[in-house]
Amino acid sequence: MEQLKDVLVRGTAWGGKIRVFAVRTTQLVSELQRRHGTLPTATAALGRAATAGAIMGSMLKGEEKLTVQVKGDGPIGQIVIDANAHGEVRGYVDNPDVLLPSNEHGKIDVAGGVGREGFLHIIKDLGLKDPYRGSVPLISGELAEDFTYYFALSEQTPSAVGLGVLVEADGTVLHAGGFIVQLMPGLTDAEITRLEQAVGTMPHVTALLDQGETPEEILRWLVGDDLQIHDTMDIVFQCKCSKDRVAQTLVSLGEDELQQIIEDDGEAEIVCHFCNEAYTFDREQLEKLLEQARPEPLQ
Repeated sequence: MEQLKDVLVRGTAWGGKIRVFAVRTTQLVSELQRRHGTLPTATAALGRAATAGAIMGSMLKGEEKLTVQVKGDGPIGQIVIDANAHGEVRGYVDNPDVLLPSNEHGKIDVAGGVGREGFLHIIKDLGLKDPYRGSVPLISGELAEDFTYYFALSEQTPSAVGLGVLVEADGTVLHAGGFIVQLMPGLTDAEITRLEQAVGTMPHVTALLDQGETPEEILRWLVGDDLQIHDTMDIVFQCKCSKDRVAQTLVSLGEDELQQIIEDDGEAEIVCHFCNEAYTFDREQLEKLLEQARPEPLQ
């Protein structure tokens, strides 16, 4: 059966007192799994982080972009996600070969893979001189709770975050998606309680996706029919690497290091962390780059 395309919806609810975002990321997470060959525990962790990154990217404007770094003490190591305001996402994990037994709830043990000690870092390039950096300690390693903590502590925006990735034993990604609901000033205690109850009693995101629910319908589970969808956007895997960019990286190594590569190996293969594409340069190509790396003679 052909997968539905990945889409994100965003809007407001309850008279503008709540900002709401929901996304289906099944194709994105499937592509990340395919490119990196992640085993199910690593797939779930990478997919949850990528889903959160996609939603946070949609909060940006224009050419703004962000990087999510999850640095826990679990076997997965670091998770890195890049996302922008155009719905383009890429990412990787340090160790894709992580498969742990299910946790006590019979679910994929994401916290065991990520680790419960470490930090969540968010770096936003907003076109200013210096990027915005926010960091919080990991509080669970399950990631949804960690992003919730980040919004509350670093951005002072009370939020509810739900993230899910459903993976078959053979590694196939069946469903992936998530939501972020953010509380604006003016909510009454009764409304906050109502939202907390809705978050606490709604089915898991992947269960709703498995039933055929859309991101908009997921939001209705949370806030009811008082929902205004402002726009939708496609979410896609997109990497900015190219052979020209990799060539410039080689040039930036400098004359001595390039000369050493030519003498020792006669060729170079550079693999992009984010998309796993391999770029190969033979001796002739490296010698041309060496010419570029040599400093201009003084006049």
